[in-house]
Amino acid sequence: MGKILSIIIPTYNERDNIAPLVKRIHSVLSGHNYEVIFIDDDSSDGTAGAVRELAKGFPVRVIVRKDKKGLASAVVDGISYADGGIVGVMDADLQHPPEVIPALLRTLENGAEVAVASRYVRGGGCEGWSFTRRLFSRGAVLIAHLFLPETRAVHDPMSGFFLFQKQVVAGVELKPTGYKILLEILVRGKYRKLAEVPFRFGLREKGESKLTLKQQIDYLRHVYSLMRRRRELIRFVKFCLVGGSGVIVNMGLLWLLTEFGGLYYLLSSAVSIETSIISNFTLNDFFTFSDRRPAGLKSFLKRLLKFNLVSLAGLGINMAVLWFLTSAVGLYYLISNLFGIAAATLWNYLVNMLWTWR
Repeated sequence: MGKILSIIIPTYNERDNIAPLVKRIHSVLSGHNYEVIFIDDDSSDGTAGAVRELAKGFPVRVIVRKDKKGLASAVVDGISYADGGIVGVMDADLQHPPEVIPALLRTLENGAEVAVASRYVRGGGCEGWSFTRRLFSRGAVLIAHLFLPETRAVHDPMSGFFLFQKQVVAGVELKPTGYKILLEILVRGKYRKLAEVPFRFGLREKGESKLTLKQQIDYLRHVYSLMRRRRELIRFVKFCLVGGSGVIVNMGLLWLLTEFGGLYYLLSSAVSIETSIISNFTLNDFFTFSDRRPAGLKSFLKRLLKFNLVSLAGLGINMAVLWFLTSAVGLYYLISNLFGIAAATLWNYLVNMLWTWR
């Protein structure tokens, strides 16, 4: 390998894991030109000292941060210290097996610019996880895929174990929140090809897990930040505004057809619902999803049909939530309806984004 590989490892109170981690990395990279950079958040257990001791015999160094905290920001700082043209990121707790690094390197050598060690492709997995933790992990992946289109090419955008060509982030301002730095690179980085390599996420042998409720909240804040910076948040706001206009069209036409047209109110309702669907589709096609609108009448009609189907399913979701919360839970029906509208809005937006305007 011609380029230097710089492996960045954020640490906080991981002293007992440092020596076995460094030795395992060296055993698989002894024939490569590599360095390991530990970015330590001023650990109180002597983590930095353990790295300095190992630096006598291995290509490792430690940068101690006294004024910052956080895994993702540690990686960003580590990139600025990296000498390598290839940058790797992994945890210090031995749950990311160093033995996977050569496979990630080969993936880059075969043309990929980002290589992700994935738990969610064939051959990957998680050892010893509870049902709740699996559920939260899968939910986080789903949120990323739904709201950040750039992450959909990766089965495991939540992975903290990956390699990338340093040029992917050259000139890019990285502003992660929390601990999922890969999200930031997937959304903000400059690359054409990425690939995944399976790995099994192991059990922590020593030290304490850093996964907390605060980190989960930080993850949601990070997704929100990326949506705002990639203008996906503006798209969602536009979709909601169009939906609000559809309510006005629906209610206004229902009133006109019933009071002045003399139609039976259920027939008026059917006409007004379909009219509002067509109105919403047209506005979304030219306003919300203008950047995803293929030309041609056939394509237009195909999108209109899809939008109709999604909207009718959304109506069913609205009614189901209204019935359940009112009849089964006992909420006041108007409050139940607000929850129904919210559920239907999310359904309509996400499915239309993934299907109607892919």
